[in-house]
Amino acid sequence: MKKIMIAIVCVTVALTLSGCNWFSNEAGKFKSALKGREAIIQTYDEDSNIIDRIEGKSIDIGANKSFEIKDSSGETVSKSGVMSLTVGGKTMMHVGSSLILAEKGLTNVFEEYAKTNDITSHDRSVPFVNRMVNGVKNLTTGQKLLILIRSQTGKPLATFAGKDVSYFTTDIDKSTGFIIDGKYLFVYRCDYTVYDLALLDK
Repeated sequence: MKKIMIAIVCVTVALTLSGCNWFSNEAGKFKSALKGREAIIQTYDEDSNIIDRIEGKSIDIGANKSFEIKDSSGETVSKSGVMSLTVGGKTMMHVGSSLILAEKGLTNVFEEYAKTNDITSHDRSVPFVNRMVNGVKNLTTGQKLLILIRSQTGKPLATFAGKDVSYFTTDIDKSTGFIIDGKYLFVYRCDYTVYDLALLDK
């Protein structure tokens, strides 16, 4: 019995460490993966209005380490919420407002839906997300998961769908990285929900 317990503990520790390594590797791959790839960066105000849009190639993104908080032993106790970005060799810094970086090839379902529908409709008989999925069936048919991204006040900003969706931590505070069918998505200071599309078809 004791040997079985030790084996279980060893397997659990191994899985935990491999999970940590996976997240670390994915975060590292995220930074290198964008080099040579094209992506769109957009920032938003509280009402989901786009503040700026930057489109470029060979993007590097990471935390500005100057804003990390460390303890007396030099260990990081609070990650930096300030990001440094390089787009085609040109630099920028960003902090505060919601930001989404989407690799070219990802379709923002919300933008497509907004082109043909009144997104300020107050018809509450059908929830907003269900209406959107039904409104863009051509973009969501065959997909398995849907990511709805909202502003810090809860207003929809962007929506992406895919068959294979995974996520990972980054070195920037209040941010999440996603891989959607092999393409990268970075979300900073946003609320989000990941749905199984089967839940929204009912």
